[in-house]
Amino acid sequence: MNREDITKIINGFLVEEFEIEEGKIAPDAHLKNDLGLESLDFVDIAVIVQKEFGLTLKGEEMTSIRTLDHLYDYIQNCISKK
Repeated sequence: MNREDITKIINGFLVEEFEIEEGKIAPDAHLKNDLGLESLDFVDIAVIVQKEFGLTLKGEEMTSIRTLDHLYDYIQNCISKK
């Protein structure tokens, strides 16, 4: 799976599940400050990432992810290690 596929999946669920406007979704968008995601939203993101990509995100890993670009990179790195 390439970066473009990861980006489409992540952006798609942000729009559908969290009702975030597509115009706010950009690689440098801060998950909390720009997109308004809260602690419980990160749990939902972890569940969706596991479902879509087969990856288990740990709490300490999620706290280091600040922007969408970080999230895309993290997922891509985990997939490439499989």
